[in-house]
Amino acid sequence: MLQASLADGTAHRPCTFEVFARRLPNERRYGVVAGTARVLRAVQDFVFTEEQLANLSFLDDTTLDYLRNYHFSGHIDGYREGDLYFPHSPILTVRGTFAECVVLETVILSIMNSDSAIASAAARMVTAADGRTLIEMGSRRTHEYAAVSASRAAYLAGFDATSNLEAAHRYGIPAAGTAAHAWTLVHVNEDGTPNEEAAFRAQVESLGVSTTLLVDTYDITKGVETAIKVAGPELGGVRIDSGDLGVLTRQVRKQLDDLGAHNTKIVVSSDLDEFAIAGLRGDPVDVFGVGTSLVTGSGAPTAGMVYKLVEVEGRPVAKRSRNKASYGGAKRAVRTSRNTGTAVEEVVYPFANDIPTIGTLTSTELTVPLMRNGSVLEGLPSLQESREYLAAQLVTLPWEGLALSRDEPALATRFVGF
Repeated sequence: MLQASLADGTAHRPCTFEVFARRLPNERRYGVVAGTARVLRAVQDFVFTEEQLANLSFLDDTTLDYLRNYHFSGHIDGYREGDLYFPHSPILTVRGTFAECVVLETVILSIMNSDSAIASAAARMVTAADGRTLIEMGSRRTHEYAAVSASRAAYLAGFDATSNLEAAHRYGIPAAGTAAHAWTLVHVNEDGTPNEEAAFRAQVESLGVSTTLLVDTYDITKGVETAIKVAGPELGGVRIDSGDLGVLTRQVRKQLDDLGAHNTKIVVSSDLDEFAIAGLRGDPVDVFGVGTSLVTGSGAPTAGMVYKLVEVEGRPVAKRSRNKASYGGAKRAVRTSRNTGTAVEEVVYPFANDIPTIGTLTSTELTVPLMRNGSVLEGLPSLQESREYLAAQLVTLPWEGLALSRDEPALATRFVGF
């Protein structure tokens, strides 16, 4: 496309591309915008090296020269990271020449689709946990690079910590974790029989009584008894990684209390998702460790976002394919709400127009400037600020919008002026 456009002159036409999702995966009620800061950094740094160009022998010299000197010089506007989105929300608006915008499709979508999918799943888990601690533990269940961005997306959505040390280093996310079964299994007596007490004692001597001991390698009841014997009633926590977690946590809580360990926390893991977490809401669980389901989007590994050309030289364009029709023209949006703070709908209108009249409702502008002339704007929210922003946005949804069941989106998207 780039080579052909340079040949016929369309490469330099002013265009607008838009990122949006036609639907929410698995009939969820809302989506979470995530990855925006990473997209902006990626676009600003997007260049082609001589080594990379050497592998593009199928392109002509004119196209190679264009890529050699490539730097995005356009504008990007869009939803804040941590905002909510719904079908056809204009999440990101990219303006520039056709050539400089069209080559960004893959990098923009690869980041936003992955990060938004994970943040959307994580937000549902945060709701299900109802204020209890959540640790992201999914690095072993995804690509090594994706593991770092998954940790970031989970933290944005409200998770409290990550077991991924690179994510903790890069993004300032609190790090947390527990011992694995291998730690218990490596401690054996001279005759080869297990020595769980030796494992617990070594861990406590090294890390102190505030540590969390994994008690289900052998017999859980015996494991809890040994843990308190070694660490005393001030043991920080015990982790259970198998079995019927609801039944087991109730038994373990009673056992801990009977042993005087009233403040020892119970950490659970083992293939948890938002539904399993919600099912444990009435049980004495203090901390949830979530891995596989989180980093794979809990059944929706992509947000299904697309990157479409919507405007050429100020004129709207749109495809008419069956089930893929969309509105042409650059867009921006506002979210309306009642004076109670409850959101009502999203109103999408032409980018150059004034905000439509919405009666007595309050409107909040969703589309904000993010990049100008190829440079990221200063003063954009930090990860912590975006995390707090998302928490506040979730509170604005109608109560049914936080349900885990399949249904219509919590808010409708209405187009005005098209």
